[in-house]
Amino acid sequence: MKKNKFYITTTIPYANASPHIGFALEIIQADVLARWNKQKGKNVFFLTGTDEHGTKNYQTAKKEGLTTKKFVDKNSSMFKELTKSLNISNDYFIRTTDKKVHWPGVVEMWKILQAKGDIYKKEYTGNYCSGCERFITEKDLVEGKCPDHPTLKIESIAEENYFFKLSKYSSKIKKLIETDKLKIMPKKWKNNFLGLIKDGLTDVSFSRTKKHLPWGVPVPGDDSQVMYVWCDALTNYLTGIGYPDKKFKDFWPADVHVVGKDMLRFHTGIWPGMLLSAGLDLPKEVIVHGFLTVDGKKMSKSVGNVVSPLELRKKYEADSIRYALMRATPFGDDGDFSEDALVARHNDELANKLGNLVARVAGLIAQNGVNQTSNKLIKKLKVKEIGKFIENYEFDKALNLIFAFIDNCNEYVQNEKPWESKDGKVLFELKESILKIAELLWAFIPETSEKITKQFSAKEIKKGEILFKKIE
Repeated sequence: MKKNKFYITTTIPYANASPHIGFALEIIQADVLARWNKQKGKNVFFLTGTDEHGTKNYQTAKKEGLTTKKFVDKNSSMFKELTKSLNISNDYFIRTTDKKVHWPGVVEMWKILQAKGDIYKKEYTGNYCSGCERFITEKDLVEGKCPDHPTLKIESIAEENYFFKLSKYSSKIKKLIETDKLKIMPKKWKNNFLGLIKDGLTDVSFSRTKKHLPWGVPVPGDDSQVMYVWCDALTNYLTGIGYPDKKFKDFWPADVHVVGKDMLRFHTGIWPGMLLSAGLDLPKEVIVHGFLTVDGKKMSKSVGNVVSPLELRKKYEADSIRYALMRATPFGDDGDFSEDALVARHNDELANKLGNLVARVAGLIAQNGVNQTSNKLIKKLKVKEIGKFIENYEFDKALNLIFAFIDNCNEYVQNEKPWESKDGKVLFELKESILKIAELLWAFIPETSEKITKQFSAKEIKKGEILFKKIE
């Protein structure tokens, strides 16, 4: 086991549209954990990317009059842009259309499962949802519609496909989850999944005919079929770190897969089944976040309330967006996003509390200097509790404690009045406390944290620029 490594992934979203705010939430959560573990001295590998095969991409590209490759290139580049614009510290961005990096591992995975006797071919007729890109059982339909895509027509598709014997691993997967060998957090999502599989996992469709889907990784030894999403997309967590080359073992197994609640069954059902069949270690933990509504309503193109984080970024700084999303919603729950709330948090918390503290103390130090002393003020900072909250994915609670200490620091300035007393010892305590605040905030608002650290680590501390301009 590589004790000092930390391997974290996001899901790889479909490249059939531009990113929405829900995925921004996921990738920021993953980035907080990646940065936090980096600060603890771990060798971190953080993977994200795009899932570019499948029916949706093929059909939407046709509608837009583009080749499928041009269509996914365009959309994938927007997800890449998102990582840059939100200051995400990912180490690699994987694309499932990458024939050099991704395909060899996918083909290898297929061959291993097939050699194990876990892939077989059969005639199949089923209800197919193009939104989910999967067959849906009758009992999962609500009034004949997919619960996740009620506006899409369910197709009845009959074809001969390859299937993966997931049922063979059902009881083993159940036991691994029950005993937390494969940990699902928060606990309510563990219970949710165990409820879903109480009757056992069923075999899953593993390919599509080229007649229905000419876009994807070809099935080894069968030119009439392409791989269905599972073997292709899920295997990215291995190919992104070098699989099938042995170097993937430097980071595998993943420490954390960050997934949305709609991705839970795939990451804790199908994916563990594939890994058990292939004789590979399972990820240690799958953590599950909820969905975001916008102003209390479900995001939908027809309602016109889909929030683009790339458009949002044109109006607001990355740190303001990151902060608002991490502060607002308890991990694992659904939450609501509104620009008004983002602006309020920017103005009241980032500008008034943090920005004001930094500006006042820097100005006072520039005038009066500091005298080294023991720091009684910093004892009010609950560092251990903050760390515990972050490691339990309670980011909102961690930020609450950090900002409670920022309040303590602002009160200390008011009570001690160093502009009157010219007390360099008080200013030393404040300087050291601000440096610690910056360190704790680096995972959340890295750009601001780095500015503060640079300013307060300088031999000569100057007032500096305003950290957060008020948004009117």
